[in-house]
Amino acid sequence: MCKVSLFGIARVAIAKKGHGSMTNFANTVLGKIPADQLGITLVHETLLSVIPGAQYAYDITFDRSEIFANLLSKLKEFKAAGGSTLVDSSGMFHGRDLPLYESLSKATGVNIIASTGLGPEENLGGYFLTPQTNPPTPWPAEKFEELFGKEIAEGMVRPRIERRAPAGLVSVKADRAQTSATEISLIKGGARAARDHGISLTLYFGSDVNNELKEVLSEGIQANRIVVSGLDRADAVGKALEIAELGAVVAIDNIGSNSSEYLTETQRVELVWDLIQAGHIERVVLSTNSSGVAKGHEDSPVSFAFLLTHFVPALMSKGVTESQLEQILVTNPRNLLTVGAK
Repeated sequence: MCKVSLFGIARVAIAKKGHGSMTNFANTVLGKIPADQLGITLVHETLLSVIPGAQYAYDITFDRSEIFANLLSKLKEFKAAGGSTLVDSSGMFHGRDLPLYESLSKATGVNIIASTGLGPEENLGGYFLTPQTNPPTPWPAEKFEELFGKEIAEGMVRPRIERRAPAGLVSVKADRAQTSATEISLIKGGARAARDHGISLTLYFGSDVNNELKEVLSEGIQANRIVVSGLDRADAVGKALEIAELGAVVAIDNIGSNSSEYLTETQRVELVWDLIQAGHIERVVLSTNSSGVAKGHEDSPVSFAFLLTHFVPALMSKGVTESQLEQILVTNPRNLLTVGAK
């Protein structure tokens, strides 16, 4: 039953194909497409996850044909389950491979949206941590703003070769132990770039979600263009409703993870239900935060399709309707990913 319902939702989006206005468009790795063609969308995933430095390790292999085949299979499974669009929200330095993503999108028909952004600090690299003033201070927000802004306006960098398609999302991350001064700079710079170029920002919050969201909002970006990631973390209990009431979008985006760091699946279902009952359905998005292929850490055991094949049936059993699912899986992501949306 769930699969039929999901395909029913997908058909609504597909029926609009060819009629979408390029006034309302999203940035994919293959260029702009009408936002109405995004369909069922997962907003926080990673196709190729590489811990910075792993590409130079002697004990880690990088067989591109193997990587392609693995991701091809997972994306086909996602599409077969009713999925249409996947957002790689890993940012600049965590394995983003634009030619690979272009080939995968062409081969599967899945829309892939890639992101700009950085963080947490431990993954920035020495250049971004080198004090450039006297006395030493972190990289200022305006430099991060310029860095991210160029990836939106001029295309994402394929290092030392060219720029490719424009970024469709700004993704900034802070350390869970303690948010550093550098991370505050990149959060503020990311917010400015997203604000000025009309795209949304994802905040992978660190140690203090309320303060970090306050820093983002202080830059004048509209609350409904901010996605707060990780609100199904165990240390975020009670925060989702607070964030929704501030007008930001709540991401329940570790679906499938059974680690003690996160809520259980039953608790996630209850959280979605509570947000709907509180009148915040327009501020809910879902994802698994899976890594299709990982280098330098373990592969994610959760598939991109898991949310559609397992979590959605649990939501339906709770009483979430097909129209509510369409709002959460199609409409909310489309509103976030439409460039220039208000």
